[in-house]
Amino acid sequence: MDGLKKAGVDLNRKILADLAVRDDAAFAQVVAQAKAALGQ
Repeated sequence: MDGLKKAGVDLNRKILADLAVRDDAAFAQVVAQAKAALGQ
């Protein structure tokens, strides 16, 4: 969640869980943005 905040992504846990189940590609992009914001 910290990586998402640093990346400026404003999604709550419920939306993230729904996204992970329904749209793997979009969830992977969100994860990539969070990792980039954390420098990983």
